[in-house]
Amino acid sequence: MNEFLYKELSYKIIGLAMEVHRELGSGFLEKVYENALMVLFEENNIKAKQQENIKVKFRNKVIGDYIADIIVNDLIILELKCCKKIDTVHKAQLANYLKATNKKVGIILNFGKNSLEVERVVKSV
Repeated sequence: MNEFLYKELSYKIIGLAMEVHRELGSGFLEKVYENALMVLFEENNIKAKQQENIKVKFRNKVIGDYIADIIVNDLIILELKCCKKIDTVHKAQLANYLKATNKKVGIILNFGKNSLEVERVVKSV
């Protein structure tokens, strides 16, 4: 049976994201939700970095980079969206970010609907 990796931290992140969505509602740009989450992470003593530059390598050479919306406790990548629904392309994008960073867990948070939409992505072995 698979262990739920970073279970408590994942639940805490999702709970804080729900709090942001309850207070702000939908309709803002992703950056507004990102900044609001950072306020709650600070209030809850959770280490988080926003807009972290990640180098993408191929055969030990840097071939590009991507900017992570938020990385929590250097363990979980958060990808924030404001769209109609989380699509398979968003999940594939996050899976690639996990591969590029060697992180194991990512969470997509979609603030674009009436209620928060969440998708947890775990790096396949």
